[in-house]
Amino acid sequence: MDHLPSLDDDGHLKDHTDWTPEVAQRLADTLGVTLESEHYQIISQVRVFFETYHHSPSTRPLIKHLMLSLPSLDISNQKLQQLFKTGLVARHVNRIAGLPKPPNCL
Repeated sequence: MDHLPSLDDDGHLKDHTDWTPEVAQRLADTLGVTLESEHYQIISQVRVFFETYHHSPSTRPLIKHLMLSLPSLDISNQKLQQLFKTGLVARHVNRIAGLPKPPNCL
């Protein structure tokens, strides 16, 4: 892939249907993250949340959803910060998942 699909001013895909695993890795590269199976499980569930509720999850709903949908991963804010190498967990997990920035994120 030579280029990313169109991004908004915050670096999120303008159209979430343009998302692919390759696009996810290109977006993750900006954080210095190599996506592995655990990342893709999380990303998949974030996309399920978006399809179900029609908005990107902020941090608390994101963590609650992941704890319920992926109990074997023992999700916490700290674990997400380590996996995605950022303190802005909801912002960057949604971005890598190809979703809009959550409404309450800076």
